[in-house]
Amino acid sequence: MPTKILRSSWTAGQLDGLPGPVLVSITDFAPRRRRDLPGIHRAARRLSAGWQELEGAHGMWLWAERSGRRCGAVAVWRDHRALRGFVGWPPHVEIMGAYRGRGWLTSTTWDAESFEPGDVWARSRARLMSAAADG
Repeated sequence: MPTKILRSSWTAGQLDGLPGPVLVSITDFAPRRRRDLPGIHRAARRLSAGWQELEGAHGMWLWAERSGRRCGAVAVWRDHRALRGFVGWPPHVEIMGAYRGRGWLTSTTWDAESFEPGDVWARSRARLMSAAADG
């Protein structure tokens, strides 16, 4: 049966709608236990609530497999520096520490000449589906 990937609505950042090249990042977390998913979801929602304060963020989608085996985010940034700023953002550091060791995390990035939501989501979804097929 094909993997069904659900996504949240777009969470806009400070740069939402501005033209120019972008960096797209995909995070893919596979928790060891499904019972961790509610807490992971709440943590992700807390992060998204602060998205407007992140320098260099165009925005993001949260995503999850319907099966509950994997979840993560597709985020669009101005550049690698903005992404590093998020990685070091205290609320993110706290959540990563809380969930360290509770599953497997992979991430990937790529550059795009501009942010076209439909194109970015299609490419991200294809990568996520490929990872599901490999797993």
